[in-house]
Amino acid sequence: MKVLVVNCGSSSLKFQLIETDPQRIETGSEAVLAEGIVEKIGQAESTIRYSNHKGGTVKEKPVILEHSAAVEKVIYHLTHAKHGVIEKVEDIEAVGHRMVHGGEKFSASAVITPEVLAKIRECVPLAPLHNPPNILGYEVASQVLPNIPHVAVFDTAFHQSMPDHAYIYALPYSLYERFQIRRYGFHGSSHRYVTSRLEKLTQTPRAEMNIITVHLGNGCSMAAIAGGRSIDTSMGMTPLEGLVMGTRAGDIDPAIILFLMEAENLELDQANNLLNKHSGLLGLSGLGNDMRELELALDSGDDRARLAIDVFCYRIRKYIGAYVAALGHVHHIAFTAGIGENSVLVRRKCCENLQGLGIDFSHERNEALNRREGLISAEGSRVKVWVVPTNEELIIARDTMRCVLE
Repeated sequence: MKVLVVNCGSSSLKFQLIETDPQRIETGSEAVLAEGIVEKIGQAESTIRYSNHKGGTVKEKPVILEHSAAVEKVIYHLTHAKHGVIEKVEDIEAVGHRMVHGGEKFSASAVITPEVLAKIRECVPLAPLHNPPNILGYEVASQVLPNIPHVAVFDTAFHQSMPDHAYIYALPYSLYERFQIRRYGFHGSSHRYVTSRLEKLTQTPRAEMNIITVHLGNGCSMAAIAGGRSIDTSMGMTPLEGLVMGTRAGDIDPAIILFLMEAENLELDQANNLLNKHSGLLGLSGLGNDMRELELALDSGDDRARLAIDVFCYRIRKYIGAYVAALGHVHHIAFTAGIGENSVLVRRKCCENLQGLGIDFSHERNEALNRREGLISAEGSRVKVWVVPTNEELIIARDTMRCVLE
């Protein structure tokens, strides 16, 4: 089955065309036929980058004023005689849409029907920045591709298996009842993919494994996974809670923001921007939110870069310890996403002094793995530590295929 995976932002549209089916999943022969991104939609000069599995690439700067025009441009490139990968638009058999927030309404992916779409709209107050463009992506794609099923795959769904003691905040319970204020968690497709990949790598059923997954990109989250089910995760009602991130503060004393709003006379949107866009690695270092740049600055003796990296890694180590306690026993820890897959330094610092938890780290193995899958713990380590490159798009394609075939 050829599945078009769509991840729609407010001014961008990422896409992949993936061929998958149950046999391909079993044999590991799924294929990304084409992928790309349309950026700066609605601006004076948009950009589209496209590549296919044959090595063909396209980069253009057309005028794309609307998301519907972006979808049409994607279809044009997929079917183009020179660099296309399908003969006609009808070769696309389904579309999978990333949806950030499914609230408590969705514990699994779902074919989008009017009823499903109405429930997704009800979740907009929980993700006002993300769900509207995700919904827009469905609306325009379903206009351009009206005669095939469209499936919503939710970032939050994987974490709906958390027990109530892990997702309820110690606020008046009536606030949960009225506003659904609780921990939801995000990056679910990434945590799911890493879990499924470890099942293959270790030849052990996920039901028999306890895993800590560590997704480190510009956004960062961790999950405690028992028997293939998420029992806790670091992000909360929003993606702001938990680890230090590129520009997000992560865990802080909530009274700090109240203090700053009064001391600096901040409006709500200013406070929101402070926590989400001006904090994290950027706020600590004063240099930026790119870990590669911070590591270069560290090598040059920049102490603020050193501080940012130390705080970042210390928070991850604390969560590792917390999730060992939550799980009781851990078999595997897996680092994934941009920083997790690429930063030798971050992985090393996150695993320092954890021998008491059964983690015996191998510096040699760690140094040898960059953007490659493999084991970075030492021989005999009770807890195995891995690098597992993530593939959220593949999870979306698989879920879409399964929903269509059900």
